[in-house]
Amino acid sequence: MKEVLAWSFSALFFAGGCADSGNPGSGENQLQRSTLIRKAGQPGVLVVGSEAVTCDQIIATPMEYNQMIVSLAELLVPVAQAGSLEQFKQWARPRVEEVVTSRISYILLYQQAKRRAGENIDEALEKAAEKEWRRFVLRFEGDEAKAEEALRQQKIDRKGFKDYWKKELLRQSYIALKLGGNRPITQRELAQCYDEMKDKSFVIAASLSFRLIDIEPAKLQIADPQQDLLERARKLARELVDRIQAGEDLGTLAEQYREASFIDHGDGVQPDSLAKPYDILPAEAEKIERGQIAGPIEVEGHIFIMKLEENRPKSYQPFEKVQEQLEQKILADRQKEAIEKLNAELREQIVLSEKDTFVDFCLEQIYRMHQGTYRGER
Repeated sequence: MKEVLAWSFSALFFAGGCADSGNPGSGENQLQRSTLIRKAGQPGVLVVGSEAVTCDQIIATPMEYNQMIVSLAELLVPVAQAGSLEQFKQWARPRVEEVVTSRISYILLYQQAKRRAGENIDEALEKAAEKEWRRFVLRFEGDEAKAEEALRQQKIDRKGFKDYWKKELLRQSYIALKLGGNRPITQRELAQCYDEMKDKSFVIAASLSFRLIDIEPAKLQIADPQQDLLERARKLARELVDRIQAGEDLGTLAEQYREASFIDHGDGVQPDSLAKPYDILPAEAEKIERGQIAGPIEVEGHIFIMKLEENRPKSYQPFEKVQEQLEQKILADRQKEAIEKLNAELREQIVLSEKDTFVDFCLEQIYRMHQGTYRGER
């Protein structure tokens, strides 16, 4: 389901009405006073409100590992192979507790949203879920069969997809309500967000474009072994500079001399990526204008002649161009903060003894997997 997830805010509460309307005997308040978790009469199952959470669901929870998606069991079974059950429980408990608590919090949040929205929300949710389904089908050029096959690969059918979105849209609408509706984003918030993001997200890297003749004195072919190679290379470099300034092309000139190499970086290169001895070139480029010649430049067994095409400093995408991204980031941060706050409130309501017993059961089942004795819930 991770592949098809996308945050979506809507006016679902306003379409369905607010059921509690501040009535202390309904909605959230009623849920807070009720027993949130109870045993289902069978091992490996908790009932949260009216919805069951099973050990199999927890074990199959998708987790990200090394840029891959694996189940919680696949993530933890190798750890189970390394020690005793008690050692495994000690190491793996925080991870399993996190998954169980998140699942319970998700259900409770949905149930609170459902109670607040009221019974009239069902029709609006069906329409919204159908819209998400149509949007998903468009990713497959409108072919519903291909879309359903993609879902089957994730072990989901169309009904499961729509049921997921009904819950998700209702949950997101509830979170949006908790955020205070459509509270406007201020210019100050945008400017602060831009400053925080620009070095990571909006950088336009510096670029140096040039064409270069590289003369290596050690490679010069001379008739007189007593002749100084460096002086001969200097003389050749000065001659080439004069001819370039007179209008001749660097590449054509370099072809005429076995001792001269031609390097074309006309498409641009990041200045800090240049290795020695070419790392001297960015500083030389600062001394001249576009189209001008730098050189002869002597460095570590080389003499360079460089024609500057472009020297573009590091810069940033303008604020106006990325404003939509900034708004999305601010809304996402507000949403994350609201979710964390709501989850913290919900976790305070969870009966710890029941959750702990369930976590222990899940840990034992995962540990049994490495022994090949786990057969799933009966």
